[in-house]
Amino acid sequence: MTTPLESTTGIPVVSPATAEVIAGPWPNYSGCRHLPERERWEIYGLAKAGRLALQEQGIVLDEPHDQFIARVTRELDL
Repeated sequence: MTTPLESTTGIPVVSPATAEVIAGPWPNYSGCRHLPERERWEIYGLAKAGRLALQEQGIVLDEPHDQFIARVTRELDL
């Protein structure tokens, strides 16, 4: 049995208080505005997956999730 602070995957669990905080710079997606809308939505999905992967590794991002979503959709013109 595991406690809420134990990892079932063998990856060390890092609490936000002790995690490394990544302040940026963030990737800029505005260079993809010329792509068709379908491809821009795919890039949006990849951006979200990349952020989630960092968070699952215990990295705390200083850009709140709602600001991240607003920025990426603005840069991709979605």
